[in-house]
Amino acid sequence: MSAPLVSIILPCYNAHAHLGQALESARAQTHPNLEILIINDGSTEPETTEFLEALGEDIRVVHQENCGLPAARNRAIREAHGEFILPLDCDDWLEPETVAHLLAAQQVAPAPAFAFPQMILEGEAEGLLKKNYNHFEQLFLNQLPYCLLLPKTAWEEAGGYDASMRQGYEDWEFNIRLGINGWCGVTVEQPLFHYRVAQGGMLLSLSGKRHCTLWGGIRKKHAAAFRLKALWRTWREWRQQPSTYPLWIFFGWLAVAKILPDAWASAMFNRMRRHSHSQRVTRATREMDS
Repeated sequence: MSAPLVSIILPCYNAHAHLGQALESARAQTHPNLEILIINDGSTEPETTEFLEALGEDIRVVHQENCGLPAARNRAIREAHGEFILPLDCDDWLEPETVAHLLAAQQVAPAPAFAFPQMILEGEAEGLLKKNYNHFEQLFLNQLPYCLLLPKTAWEEAGGYDASMRQGYEDWEFNIRLGINGWCGVTVEQPLFHYRVAQGGMLLSLSGKRHCTLWGGIRKKHAAAFRLKALWRTWREWRQQPSTYPLWIFFGWLAVAKILPDAWASAMFNRMRRHSHSQRVTRATREMDS
């Protein structure tokens, strides 16, 4: 039986500086049946255009006008031939065993599933960031990396990434929809995904106010999932899974976001985000050192 085809998709916009490292990590995968696909999302830098033109035939390049990251990911997945999809941004990279480990975990999962690795932070912030899947907590915290190995059918059932979310959190909202549609995340404990943290990037630049605006849009889009009865039902279903905070914190945060002025909610979110991030990095670093 032949190994399933996995398509590694890379949206690209003026990304020549780090694209080579990302592509080499994709080419180095031990999984024997790969497709590597780049969507050039209207790059304007000559260096990026020249780099893409010089690539070998083992990498497909599709050109389009600039439409933003979520639309570029959707185009890439539509063009992909693989049964499974693995998104990868042009400034990040993978360990050679990434696809093999993720595919093995996904295929033994008892329910419809996608798989994700632990994340190694590089650049402006360093450390091992460990995440687990908990659909209830995922409604409140952006817990998962965008780098998921998922069946193409999961993307189709969820309706793809929301192309209107060009300001960020398109991956968070997409992951919430995966959960709502019955897809479960499977954690691969190995740190296999290198995430480059840069000034101006999402991890460092997202303000509390911007978060409140974007999360507010997610709550509005999925209003049924955020009703109290639905939240209580989801929590009961997932309460045996590891959680960053006790239940009252999440319901309290929801009340704050709905009732208090944006400035107060933003300040509380920033404290909560820093605490959650530092706790996960510290806990993961201790485990790595022990």
